[in-house]
Amino acid sequence: MESREAVFRVERGQADAAELAAVAAVLLAVSRNRGPVVSRRRAQAGSSWWRSAGGYRSPASWR
Repeated sequence: MESREAVFRVERGQADAAELAAVAAVLLAVSRNRGPVVSRRRAQAGSSWWRSAGGYRSPASWR
């Protein structure tokens, strides 16, 4: 990186260059080990909280 723009910001304490380099190396290693993101969740037509009509019947139901 040629620019001097900060990529990481330390919220508390004073991190030196070696600590920031270690964090950057770990983050790069973790991001490279991940494969492509595959969604395993099925697409749903309706709301996820809604149950179908046959899913529950009240004991006092007239049906």
